[in-house]
Amino acid sequence: METRSGVKDSIPAWIKFSVQAPGEIPYSGIYYDPPEEEKYVFKHPHPKRPKSLRIYESHVGMSSMEPLINTYANFRDNVLPRIKRLGYNAVQIMAIQEHSYYASFGYHVTNFFAPSSRFGTPDDLKSLIDRAHELGLLVLMDIVHSHASNNVLDGLNMFDGTDAHYFHSGSKGHHWMWDSRLFNYGSWEVLRFLLSNARWWLEEYKFDGFRFDGVTSMMYTHHGLQVAFTGNYNEYFGYATDVEAVVYLMLVNDMIHGLYPEAVTIGEDVSGMPTFCLPVQDGGVGFDYRLHMAVADKWIELLKKRDEDWKMGDIVYTLVNRRWLEKCVVYAESHDQALVGDKTIAFWLMDKDMYDFMSLDRPSSPIIDRGIALHKMIRLITMGLGGEGYLNFMGNEFGHPEWIDFPRGEQHLPSGKVIPGNNFSYDKCRRRFDLGDADYLRYKGMQQFDQAMQHVEAKYGFMTSEHQYISRKDEGERVIVFERGNLVFVFNFHWHESYGGYRVGCSKPGKYKIVLDSDDLLFGGFNRLNHDVEFFSTEGWYDNRPRSLLVYAPNRTAVVYALVEDEPKATGNLQLTENVKNC
Repeated sequence: METRSGVKDSIPAWIKFSVQAPGEIPYSGIYYDPPEEEKYVFKHPHPKRPKSLRIYESHVGMSSMEPLINTYANFRDNVLPRIKRLGYNAVQIMAIQEHSYYASFGYHVTNFFAPSSRFGTPDDLKSLIDRAHELGLLVLMDIVHSHASNNVLDGLNMFDGTDAHYFHSGSKGHHWMWDSRLFNYGSWEVLRFLLSNARWWLEEYKFDGFRFDGVTSMMYTHHGLQVAFTGNYNEYFGYATDVEAVVYLMLVNDMIHGLYPEAVTIGEDVSGMPTFCLPVQDGGVGFDYRLHMAVADKWIELLKKRDEDWKMGDIVYTLVNRRWLEKCVVYAESHDQALVGDKTIAFWLMDKDMYDFMSLDRPSSPIIDRGIALHKMIRLITMGLGGEGYLNFMGNEFGHPEWIDFPRGEQHLPSGKVIPGNNFSYDKCRRRFDLGDADYLRYKGMQQFDQAMQHVEAKYGFMTSEHQYISRKDEGERVIVFERGNLVFVFNFHWHESYGGYRVGCSKPGKYKIVLDSDDLLFGGFNRLNHDVEFFSTEGWYDNRPRSLLVYAPNRTAVVYALVEDEPKATGNLQLTENVKNC
């Protein structure tokens, strides 16, 4: 193409496949059209949309236990069965759209219609999705419509020789923090491009929905940077709102739900935009779920403090602080916290002790005991109170050690500063699933707890229950008690105080039993609770509940009690000693 700025050879904007030739830096477009007899044919229908989403966030490339880039085929054969076994009902896959810079985690997209060729062919991806559907797993794509790569040779930037073909011109078209280009959502051709892109992934690859990345950046001209949202409506409906971007989000949600009513859309928004999850027909933006992003930040904030400085009311407020009737997907941590420069919850809790004390053939340490206990409690209370869906980044279910560091060389900035690389090593860009499976390591107990947590939610459906009541937030005893559905959750965050004969409120009469105990020996706990004991409700108001139970609440332990009978029985005198061990 000859333009005003010279001759430019570009990959077609709608290219369906692109590859990086050996020894080359830019990608080259490939005409991918196998013979009819070789094209992949889907064999399995979309699974029925579950009431609650339990999402396993994943990245195909780093999903191998070996230091290499994994493939769609290996992920299909080895990772999908693991996800199913762990009890998740959806897999969210990052970095699907082609991106020439691997270390961008897939967020600097160069070819929007092409699945990343690093991991295999388009048919390999289709086979992965088909296998997930066979296992009953929804497949959600982490789609990037909030910005695009700066690349000129193999991306959309300067596509027609100007900076404004797909993007805003000048500084408005550049994201200064992400070093990327920003779409002009007021352009009809840009709308056609992005809308058709979303439809393409749903129709051609049979994805079950999307997690839309960077939605806050789209909806505001300040991109949510250096802005503290207070809830004042002027912050959402003022001159800083990018109306054209909001209209695009309404259009894409309306199109998706019109064509595929069962499809799921999740928006990554930190601002708390009102109407975000209302249907477009009711004047909303149209998402099914909002990512509840404040929770992960709160946990990191607390992990930098002493246990004595944790406030129960602060934890509860952060978890339940969401708009009425708006569904949220909550997480204690995602891929963001796992990246180099940050820390996972497990690493915040246990740090270097993870290198020396995770083997069961040697004594633990106080740091490990505390870390494993709090890791389980944090994840359970996040799922229990934080939303109608739950997300976990792969490996975090068992407290994957260390961080993610993509292979990279030195970066020389215009300022002259040099950012050290890692000699293009893949050692920290993989997932050591073998740690969570090893019988001789404490990681396995953490993984088994996460698995049990998923299966309890699958059985009782507490995340989507309309009944939710928080009966206790005790700052002195460090106890949180709440009901969700027919379950009673009891969390004792105290570092050394255990409470025998502890009364907790409940709403429904009958017999209760323990269905999840973070102190179970199977989960790396101290086995201080007897699971054979039955708990009968007693009449009389307690903590604003019409009935109550007497339980044992060991320190740094979370216990879930399930109602197993609708009719109450005579209580008599509960023998607490039957349920107290090593207290």
